[in-house]
Amino acid sequence: MTHLDLGPASAAAVETPFLQMQHIVKKFDDVVAVNDVTLDVHQGEIFALLGSSGCGKSTLLRMLAGFEAPTAGHIRLAGQDIVALAPYERPINMMFQSYALFPHLTVWDNIAFGLRRDGLPRSEIEVRVGQMLDLVQLQPYAKRKPHQLSGGQQQRVALARSLAKRPKLLLLDEPLGALDAKLRQRTQLELVDIIHQVGVTCVMVTHDQEEAMTMASRIGVMNEGKILQVGAPHEIYETPDCRFVADFIGSVNLFHGTVEVDAPDHVVISGTECRHYVSHGITGTPGMDVYVAVRPEKMVIQHSAPLDSERESPAEVGFNLVRGVIANLAYLGQLTTYHVKLDTGAEVKVTNTNAARHTVSVLAVGDPVYVWWYGSDVVILTR
Repeated sequence: MTHLDLGPASAAAVETPFLQMQHIVKKFDDVVAVNDVTLDVHQGEIFALLGSSGCGKSTLLRMLAGFEAPTAGHIRLAGQDIVALAPYERPINMMFQSYALFPHLTVWDNIAFGLRRDGLPRSEIEVRVGQMLDLVQLQPYAKRKPHQLSGGQQQRVALARSLAKRPKLLLLDEPLGALDAKLRQRTQLELVDIIHQVGVTCVMVTHDQEEAMTMASRIGVMNEGKILQVGAPHEIYETPDCRFVADFIGSVNLFHGTVEVDAPDHVVISGTECRHYVSHGITGTPGMDVYVAVRPEKMVIQHSAPLDSERESPAEVGFNLVRGVIANLAYLGQLTTYHVKLDTGAEVKVTNTNAARHTVSVLAVGDPVYVWWYGSDVVILTR
């Protein structure tokens, strides 16, 4: 692929954020769609706004593009407040989920459309369109119409058209939502590679957590108009800071309990299902209500024969240990997922990787089992 130098950019965070959203509020009559959002995006980042439909992420993106005006707050791009600027005055381009390609124009003319509207000389238009076609590897398709392309190729044309004007900020609205699952997985990496080659700063919105975690350098999880947590994909997954984020990103088992012991290096939590030993401290007090979060892949499942020295077992037998019956299981090729009904009536989900070929589980529906986990794999949530 061709490397295009469209200006200085770095994936690393810089001291002054490239994009600053400060106390952004958007109301539609009495409905608050975006509720006091403050967010910094650094130059060269791919930042994902992740959330379910109606959480406010698309409204926030439209305010960045200038299609909606904030009820309150400031948006600064490279130090300039852009709230008062019309969409066409902003150095921003947006790629829509539908791609919005002109069906009567060729690939070449679709990419050139915005450049012609800006009155660029023909020679410069030809250079830029050629660069974009090289970048997205579509030179052989330059004379085709959109209906003669696959979904993935149409997506790359839309991206090339968005980048041709050399925007300071690229906005992606559910960029891969129109593609089938396998093509979407392949295109995620292609899209990231192209964006990094160009060096453009990017904000994308998606409801697909896998897409966000694959493409973004940082993620902001949204719900009911607020950003609940911002962090790198591994931070959001491994250390969620509230129940909504823990449950929305991946799958999680949540146990309610109260703090029994709160020491600097460990915590003991008393719950209905079991007593939990956590091998790190928390900022809490004895008697405080908390939730214990454990990912299914962090759990171990085995027949409920007596635990002995020949089997792996938790260092603190009696802690982090529940007993139940396998109510259901699903073989998913690379994984087997077990749904275990506990003696208390609650249910937990355990995921095992099928690492060896022709592995046959010795566990079956109806089997009595123990499920246990290490204290280091627990996250304590106070909200």
